[in-house]
Amino acid sequence: MKERLKELQQEAIAKVEAANDLKALNDVRVEYLGKKGPITEVLRGMGKLSAEERPLMGALVNEVRESITEKIAEKQAELEKAEVEKKLASETIDVTLPGRPVKVGNHHPLTAVIEEIEDLFLGMGYSIAEGPEVEKDYYNFEALNLPKGHPARDMQDSFYITEEILLRTHTSPVQARTMEKHKGKGPVKIICPGKVYRRDNDDATHSHQFMQIEGLVIDENIRMSDLKGTLEVFAKKMFGEDREIRLRPSFFPFTEPSVEMDISCFICSGKGCNVCKKTGWIEILGAGMVHPNVLEMAGFDSKKYTGFAFGMGPERIAMLKYGIDDIRHFYTNDMRFVNQFKRA
Repeated sequence: MKERLKELQQEAIAKVEAANDLKALNDVRVEYLGKKGPITEVLRGMGKLSAEERPLMGALVNEVRESITEKIAEKQAELEKAEVEKKLASETIDVTLPGRPVKVGNHHPLTAVIEEIEDLFLGMGYSIAEGPEVEKDYYNFEALNLPKGHPARDMQDSFYITEEILLRTHTSPVQARTMEKHKGKGPVKIICPGKVYRRDNDDATHSHQFMQIEGLVIDENIRMSDLKGTLEVFAKKMFGEDREIRLRPSFFPFTEPSVEMDISCFICSGKGCNVCKKTGWIEILGAGMVHPNVLEMAGFDSKKYTGFAFGMGPERIAMLKYGIDDIRHFYTNDMRFVNQFKRA
């Protein structure tokens, strides 16, 4: 029986060494170590041995089994390594091949203009304030010196949800809420970008939903000259250092005095063209000194604090800056339009 075990051990190891793939190696394992293999048959025949011979023979069987198992494991590791190396060799990457082009996105022109304006005012010490688009009538109108029944409310045809809730018609409610949070203590220096809603018929220059960016400064000794200087810096940074501005008297219920700001036409340099309607000037935004009533309603002492406010439409600025002739292009999601404004 010992001689038979030694023969089986030598046969199995020889076949393990000769195996050239994992399938052949597994066949050897099943052939010699399986339930129907010759080593298992030897174990079945141990019942015929004496009590003294059985443990010796059992130890020898285990020794043979372990030696075959170790050889199989060694050969398996060797074959697996060879397969990995073969696979790596067949899948070698040719680093000289050109790479696949990566499509790079770009900002929507309206987003680009808004971010440019935000960066400009952040650099001037302003912070960005936000507020709800579904707003209370109080913050949208009453806190801005527009009590119920005021005729100026008709200038902003509104989407009312209830008698006291509406879609905000401007971002001025953010200013009212911010002033209220300050509880009568300055300084306040913010810009308020965001969506606003009015019941306009959509056409080339009007939309029922559009963007606004408003600014507010409140502190002691704020004067009209501070407003003019701020707007002049804005105009030169957005439209060129050779731009000039002019302020024309206007009316807004929440500012007094109120002005409209024009810039010298950057297309014709003031000579007159289709963009400036032959006047040499382009209207950009409205502004003014914060009305004392607005300050008082927010808790500020109007004898101690003064301030200025301004509001602009980013769509109009983007249309002028990029020569866009229809506001609806901003909202139609046409990639042919957006792709014209790829960054360099």
